[in-house]
Amino acid sequence: MTAVEPVEPVESIGSTRALERRYRRLLLAYPKEYRAAHGDELLDVLLESAGPGRTVPVLREAWGLLAGGVRSRIVAQAAGPAWADGLHLGVMAVAAANLAALLPYAGAMPLWILLSALALLAVQRGRLTAAFLLTLVTGVKAVAVADGRQPFDVTLLPVQPSFLSDRGLFADSDPLVVAGGYAVVLIGLLVLTARRRPVRVRSWWWWAAVVGAAWAGPAWMAVETAFPLSLSRMAVEGTAFGLAVAGGYLARDHRWALGAGIYLAAASGQVLLHADVLTRQHLAYWGVLLLLTLGAALAPFRQPRYCVD
Repeated sequence: MTAVEPVEPVESIGSTRALERRYRRLLLAYPKEYRAAHGDELLDVLLESAGPGRTVPVLREAWGLLAGGVRSRIVAQAAGPAWADGLHLGVMAVAAANLAALLPYAGAMPLWILLSALALLAVQRGRLTAAFLLTLVTGVKAVAVADGRQPFDVTLLPVQPSFLSDRGLFADSDPLVVAGGYAVVLIGLLVLTARRRPVRVRSWWWWAAVVGAAWAGPAWMAVETAFPLSLSRMAVEGTAFGLAVAGGYLARDHRWALGAGIYLAAASGQVLLHADVLTRQHLAYWGVLLLLTLGAALAPFRQPRYCVD
């Protein structure tokens, strides 16, 4: 007689499929290329090691998959020349800050906000020539407004915010500081263009960072402070610098440190401008950013782990 193979219970099949779906969702943390090469193999191992009837991954497994996926994505970013990618990161960060400075005034300067947004989009998508031209035009306008001039069109001065802020445009800045921010972007774009090689397309999360950096609240300092800092902008910058440290540590690569250093150098113009009114809060926060930048620069030199038999 022919042996009859045991039929797996319907409940077991349903629980296995439910567990497989949840594992597949967790595997989305890994880059697409990694999932294509190793996803099915890793899924088989996870399902084989799972206990009978289980429908939800163990918390330790879920955390390990998420952490491993994020680590893989960060390491995958360390491709190509570190200096060029780091320069592009820095240019992207400063261009985002330039747009964030203008965004609250969209009601008064809609055309220039649009051009600044297009400049950031061109930087993000690697359209370097278009990014240079758009940055140059918006930079001339921004510096002129900061200096009380009227190039290209008539703009009512001082420019009052329509949302996100309660201060006039460049009320706490200086034409030289504004020009410095745009000059960093323009010089960086020129260097990248001279390479005649494509640059990486950046994440759309940069646009969320722009909104966070543009918001003047929640308030963290006294209302009468000449150079206020918002918790929203601090959160954006702190997160970005923290990711730079993590990237340098996991990938042993200096591109994130270079990008953070370029941004910090450009943003420090405002600190130098208000050197006579800085408080302990200003100094403490800028000290944290400086330490994170140094951490991103030193993290790639970490010693590898050695296994002792």
